Amino acid sequence: MKRILVTGGCGFIGANFVKLVLRELTDIRLINLDKLTYAGNLENLVDEENDSRYRFVRGDICDGALLKDLFAEEQIDRVVHFAAESHVDRSIDGPAEFIRTNINGTFALLEAARHAWLGDGKSTAGQKFLHVSTDEVYGSLGETGLFTEVTPYDPRSPYSASKAASDHLVSAYHHTYGFPTLITNCSNNYGPMQFPEKLIPLIFQNALNGRELPVYGDGKNVRDWLYVEDHCRAILAVLQKGRLGETYNVGGNSEKQNIEVVRTICDILDEKVSPLTSGKPRRSLIRFVKDRAGHDRRYAIDAGKIQSELGWQPTLGFAEGIRRTIDWYLQHSDWVASVLDGSYQEYYAKMYGDR
Repeated sequence: MKRILVTGGCGFIGANFVKLVLRELTDIRLINLDKLTYAGNLENLVDEENDSRYRFVRGDICDGALLKDLFAEEQIDRVVHFAAESHVDRSIDGPAEFIRTNINGTFALLEAARHAWLGDGKSTAGQKFLHVSTDEVYGSLGETGLFTEVTPYDPRSPYSASKAASDHLVSAYHHTYGFPTLITNCSNNYGPMQFPEKLIPLIFQNALNGRELPVYGDGKNVRDWLYVEDHCRAILAVLQKGRLGETYNVGGNSEKQNIEVVRTICDILDEKVSPLTSGKPRRSLIRFVKDRAGHDRRYAIDAGKIQSELGWQPTLGFAEGIRRTIDWYLQHSDWVASVLDGSYQEYYAKMYGDR
């Protein structure tokens, strides 16, 4: 039986990954360690709570004593590390928590796994530590070119700098200790259960309710969009078949300017729901605002390595993926409301408060 520790498994990507693993693998034990910060929503995994293969633990990846106990108690032999502060704007306003969680937390997790797996002359046969990271560590591209696994790092925000540092720590543990690491760097994710500070759910919610749609700068910053389930399948492929010590870039082959994304959401909502009271199309709500400090112009991923080595490629293009995403939010208005009013944070107390 494989015993998998997933950190940050109640967040957007982590929860989608937990669902995928429990749906597709049988002989496993999955331990979900999550601090339940503002973006960690236990209700994302309400359907998995009674699965005997699944255990939720509320805790901080910076807590070395907790990690040590978990590795010993559960005999963990796989780690999939999602836990991170991930919003660029928040990192600009308050970088300290990004340094603490993304760098110090990754270090604490590496140390716990190293001592559990390599202590007292043990070998790491069959054990794997997969660190999930971002394409933002590579900096900004011009109008042409793609990030590859050998692109030099050039982070431009406290968030991307903290992720770059954690990537380097993971890689250093492989080279220094022979530690069994894997790293993935992905492009912008979207899909069900994404916290509404991110572009797509933020624009969806504002456009649905007739509020202004803020777009940074001229709106022509380009991102490669990756549907979250495609990303989760890539992570699972790397975990199962990736070569230890390697990095794999994961991209969606769906480059879009931010303004294109915003206009697409407006048009789909005009088609699917009641028009604005003004009678105007939702594109009329778009307002260009002062650009964000250090705003990278373009990201684009070359995912040729993971495709050629592991046979993974994205299955969902942006045109279909964005419609699926909007349909999910429209069909889960209770989930959206609980996130917006903060009541989702009461779920832990209700379910686990007396344990």
